[in-house]
Amino acid sequence: MTALVPLVVILPLLGAAGALIAGRRRRLQVMVTIAALVAVLVVSVFLLIEVDAQGALVMAVGGWDAPFGISLVVDRLSALMLIVSAAVLLAVLIFSVGQGMADGDDETPVSIYHPTYMVLAAGVFNAFIAGDLFNLYVGFEILLVASYVLLTLGGTGARIRAGVTYIVVSLVSSLLFLAAIAVIYGALGTVNIAHISLRMAELSPDIQMILHIMLLIAFGIKAAVFPLSFWLPDSYPTAPAPVTAVFAGLLTKVGVYAIIRTETVLFAESDINTALMVVALLTMVVGILGAVAQADIKRLLSFTLVSHIGYMIFGIAMGTVAGLGATIFYIVHHIIVQTTLFLATGLIERHGGSTSINRLGGLLKSAPIIAVLFFIPALNLGGIPPFSGFIGKLALFTAGAQEPNPLIWVLIGAGVLTSLLTLYALARVWNMAFWRPQSEVETYESSLLTELTEAPGGSAPQQESRNSPRLMTGSTAALVALSVALTVFAGPLYAISSRAGENLGNPLTYTNLVFPDVEDESEVDVRGEDR
Repeated sequence: MTALVPLVVILPLLGAAGALIAGRRRRLQVMVTIAALVAVLVVSVFLLIEVDAQGALVMAVGGWDAPFGISLVVDRLSALMLIVSAAVLLAVLIFSVGQGMADGDDETPVSIYHPTYMVLAAGVFNAFIAGDLFNLYVGFEILLVASYVLLTLGGTGARIRAGVTYIVVSLVSSLLFLAAIAVIYGALGTVNIAHISLRMAELSPDIQMILHIMLLIAFGIKAAVFPLSFWLPDSYPTAPAPVTAVFAGLLTKVGVYAIIRTETVLFAESDINTALMVVALLTMVVGILGAVAQADIKRLLSFTLVSHIGYMIFGIAMGTVAGLGATIFYIVHHIIVQTTLFLATGLIERHGGSTSINRLGGLLKSAPIIAVLFFIPALNLGGIPPFSGFIGKLALFTAGAQEPNPLIWVLIGAGVLTSLLTLYALARVWNMAFWRPQSEVETYESSLLTELTEAPGGSAPQQESRNSPRLMTGSTAALVALSVALTVFAGPLYAISSRAGENLGNPLTYTNLVFPDVEDESEVDVRGEDR
């Protein structure tokens, strides 16, 4: 089974190469990219079955054992992230294929989109199995390059401006990450995560804290935690619907995943949980207050994305096995539900010609399928029982209630408030876009038209309504069904998440994967050789 580990990166890269070779042969490119993602999904399922039954897998690339070679590590957390990521990437790819067939290549040029999309997938998968910090950095850089291309597809002014903001912020994050790697290597002589955890005690507490903060800031920018989330609401909504869906569902979770590894392996002995809890509190509250103030559905969902990252940081900050298990479950839930909502919003934009709730109405009658596809994940994200959003939040609150820290109870209250405001914001979208009669929108549009035409140089905004192909609707429906499956099979999924949390709760569990003969720090000397 160890030989399967690198395939999750190799297959998307081969898919990217195949898509480039295919040139402008749309059908062949689509077949190659879909086949590559299906293969990754199958391999990931086998990996999860294996690691859940037999334990984590470690592969030394090129036969060079750690700490000298590159280690690829797949444990329960990695395998779960691989499966969910592959499923979401596959569904969004099919959505984009349907969009391209209906509209041509203006939004997603086939010759560029498919190879870049597969490179993005390779970066995501590489980050999840990276066993050393530099390989994790490489995964982030692959993501950065591919995501910038995808973000600016179409070359519109708004997308270029958003892309510039995104690339500048991402480069700052990457520079911080690279600087931290350089300091760690200079001080400890290794970038292997397990090896660093064994040697970290050699550094003074002040140096450890500086490195800890540098890595948290770098990963916090990528995860979009407050106050490092300012870039996200302006960057994501400008991209094409499938690109926005992938970015919202996956890219921020790569940052969250890196924070989990940092907190549970590298700095397990460092106690900055109180600071993380404050960050989680502000991320939840500020994010959801921003969502409530929005009239554009894409921007609203971007702010809810930020606010719900706060739940994940809350679980990590608790530092308990129960909190980590609940966090992993919530990450899986949020990747699927948030992606589904952005795809549903893409369908709304096609049918209604806009994503502004002020210009939408009557969609429940004119597009009942789209209404259902938005309604179910909206309830799920809002935490309505018995959906997985409710289960995940309840698990986080239950884990927090077991701790004596009063700040945790403040966070639980903020979490409940955030959930209610999320439901309020999404209910407002439903009321305005779906429930409100179309006649009320026409009255509003008439008054707006009068104001615009009477103003000097004024002109009425144009809207275009387009039909949604079956591939677009079907891929969104598949993700809705998958989100419902999270509820139906919440028991087994939560059990796996809990076992993953147990592994994360003991730092030596990860270390012993890479160095199976080492039981404590004293058995590895400064040259990385067993004593």
